[in-house]
Amino acid sequence: MIEMQDVHKKYPNGVSAANGIDIVIEQGEFVYVVGPSGAGKSTFIKMMYREETPTKGNILINGMNLAMLKSKKVPLLRRSMGVVFQDFKLLPTLTVFENVAFALEVIEEQPKNIKKKVMDTLDLVGLKHKARMLPTELSGGEQQRISIARSIVNSPKLVIADEPTGNLDPETSWEIMNIFEEINTRGTTIVMATHNKDIVNTIKHRVIAIEGGKIVRDEKRGDYGYEI
Repeated sequence: MIEMQDVHKKYPNGVSAANGIDIVIEQGEFVYVVGPSGAGKSTFIKMMYREETPTKGNILINGMNLAMLKSKKVPLLRRSMGVVFQDFKLLPTLTVFENVAFALEVIEEQPKNIKKKVMDTLDLVGLKHKARMLPTELSGGEQQRISIARSIVNSPKLVIADEPTGNLDPETSWEIMNIFEEINTRGTTIVMATHNKDIVNTIKHRVIAIEGGKIVRDEKRGDYGYEI
């Protein structure tokens, strides 16, 4: 599913954000990525959806080597995955329905299929009744649920989440996690960077800890492991 082989990433300013990362993540796993700020978590995540490219090494996702992938092939890669951000990245002038539908339109889904897929996905995240509203009319938690709906509407094998509960209150964070759990039980691989100690320690999954651009801990059912 996902394999990194001796991956290094050095930025032009001399900062090394990845220093020889080797990892395999199997289809259907749920993986937390933890570590102190500046440890290289974001770079680790961004390299998976080709926002960043490694300086050295190979990254294989579903048989594609991202280190060798031509720029024009990046959209094809991203069709096979969903990405959820901390700041939602919804289009403010589009309704909830249109925001989610947009993810299908860009991959040229048949128009006759779009309405059912969008409404089924909004139902999964509990916001079918707000399909005609604008993002500005929703709470932060609701906006994040729409962001998740957009990321999964095309049934990706992989969802990458970068601090998805970072801007949310604790109660809403648990609601968001319940959605990720449901997605994962359906067979989707989840890779989530997080600083949320309570979630990691309560909803047990594999934990990969990164410090100084290196994997320092990889536990099947791990704890957060850092003081906040």
